[in-house]
This record gives sequence, structure tokens and C-alpha cells, in this order.
Amino acid sequence: VQLQASGGGSVQPGGSLRLACEASGVTLSDQPVGWFRQAPGKEREGISCINGAGDRTYYKDSVKGRFTISRDSTRNTIYLQMDNLKSEDAAVYYCATHRIFCVSGSGIVGKPEYWGQGTQVTVSS
Repeated sequence: VQLQASGGGSVQPGGSLRLACEASGVTLSDQPVGWFRQAPGKEREGISCINGAGDRTYYKDSVKGRFTISRDSTRNTIYLQMDNLKSEDAAVYYCATHRIFCVSGSGIVGKPEYWGQGTQVTVSS
């Protein structure tokens, strides 16, 4: 199983990026997928997830209204559209799946078994 995260980069505050998480060896439409991030000196946090059916999503309050998670089953890929980026969004972003639940009111429950390699997001003027 491999998860390939991509789409990170450097943007100014207010800018946008779209992260992608492409999978091989696992069908992402069969299970929940989460996006996590880790900023320097901080713990990794789960910021968004989508369930297997694609009809349930979760967003951490700090990104709600600015980030959108979506799925393209034909490409076996999960996306995270990030708009109106702020300096505090700067982090390494990871996708992960397997052995987790995506709970709308609570977030990502469980410890993912499969992780992508991370993609760096830098937000600065």
C-alpha cells in the first residue's frame, strides 16, 4: 500500500492550494481517509476526513469554511482544497487511511495504518 501526497508549495496569505492523495494497493472509496498536519514544534493534528461513502466529512474548526475535502474514485485520489490560507496553516500535510473512522462531530477516530509521505505547505508574505 502506498499513499502519495502532493500539491504542497509556498503561497502568500489568502492564497490557495489543492493537495492530492493518490493511493495504490488500497481502494480509498472503501474506507475513511483523513488529512493531518504537523507544524514545527507542534503535535500532528487531524484536520479533515471523509468517510468511505463520501457522504460524511469533518473539518477542524480552524479550517472549517476554508478547506474542502473531496474524492475522485476514478483516480483513487482524495483532495484537500485549501483556500484563504493563513500563516498558521503552514505545516507538513499528510493523508492517511485504514483503521480509522470519520465522525462528523468528533473528527478522525482511531490510528491510521497507512500514511502518505507528507507534503510541505508554506504560507508567508
